Amino acid sequence: MSPPLPDPVPRSDRIFYLALGLLGGLYVALIVALLAADLTRTSTGDIGRAFRSPQIRNAVGLSLLSCSAAAIISVWVGVPLGYLLSRTRFWGRGAVDLLLDVPILLPPLVVGLSLLILFQTAPGVWFQTHVFAVTYAVPGVVLAQVAVAAAFAARAMRTTFDQIDPRAEQIALTLGCGRAQAFWRVTLPEARRGVLAAFTLAWARALGEFGPILVFCGATRMRTEVLSTSVFLELSVGNLEAALAVSLLMIAVAVGVLALTRAFGLRV
Repeated sequence: MSPPLPDPVPRSDRIFYLALGLLGGLYVALIVALLAADLTRTSTGDIGRAFRSPQIRNAVGLSLLSCSAAAIISVWVGVPLGYLLSRTRFWGRGAVDLLLDVPILLPPLVVGLSLLILFQTAPGVWFQTHVFAVTYAVPGVVLAQVAVAAAFAARAMRTTFDQIDPRAEQIALTLGCGRAQAFWRVTLPEARRGVLAAFTLAWARALGEFGPILVFCGATRMRTEVLSTSVFLELSVGNLEAALAVSLLMIAVAVGVLALTRAFGLRV
């Protein structure tokens, strides 16, 4: 008779993993419960009626436009910031690194209030008078989204550049490339997945932005209303079904964005 096989997982380890699973599973269960509650509280008819509303359809269009513009601007800002913080040492680098965390850590309403005060100063008033209006206007929606989303894009790009071996760039420099040529021809192509991740993260962050937009741009129907403020407006008039419909759309978009990033082998 052969001896019994040893237990692949000791009993103490099983208890340990079970405890971890229970603790983590509580939060996962909460997420599932939230999604299930939303799905069971509404119907396809409610969703159809909500999206036949011209106000909500306008909010969908403005959200797609503003989020895409904010994500593009955030990547334009995030790529150079991430590269400088990852590859160079300059005076004030620590302060810049610290300041990037400010929009992430500040309460969203504070970001919106700060933007509002900025454009009430003399330079801000001059800009709105001689260039274009920002406060309570569509450009302000994009700016409010960029104010937060760009910090996430810069963080994502710094992590990307930190993970890229600088030796290829150094070799390009020894072969006659300038720093800019080495960046465009060697480093940036290697960072393309990180750029996509930064764009996706910034887009998703811009879609969920609410506090800065509400304070800085208001929630005017057919003008500065985006999906996040649509939920607020529908709730404020007691239209729970429409608010849930918009919420489910935002959830679907968020899940789609995450699925897209994972399809490219990325992690946001």
